[in-house]
Amino acid sequence: MSTFKHLSVNELIHMTTDSNEVQIVDIRDGASFSTAHIQGSTNLTNENIAQFIASADMDKPLVVVCYHGVSSQGAANYLIEQGFDDVYSLDGGYSAWSLANA
Repeated sequence: MSTFKHLSVNELIHMTTDSNEVQIVDIRDGASFSTAHIQGSTNLTNENIAQFIASADMDKPLVVVCYHGVSSQGAANYLIEQGFDDVYSLDGGYSAWSLANA
């Protein structure tokens, strides 16, 4: 069984620059997501996770983003259990992303 991989902000920038195949899910609360999020990301919640899993491409890279890179690790493991092959947790979460892109 595979496990998720850690991904730095710089690695995510390169990954999204090199390919438009990357799926990004943001597990922060809806208000935080509405205020600011990584371009192209989806706000993944308990309400829409089943629909996301049903419609997502299980073979494309999937990056999970939270506030600081802690909660995303558990979510990444869960998504692997659901059948995703190439799952990453963004180290430092959205906080690190926003600092690097300020």
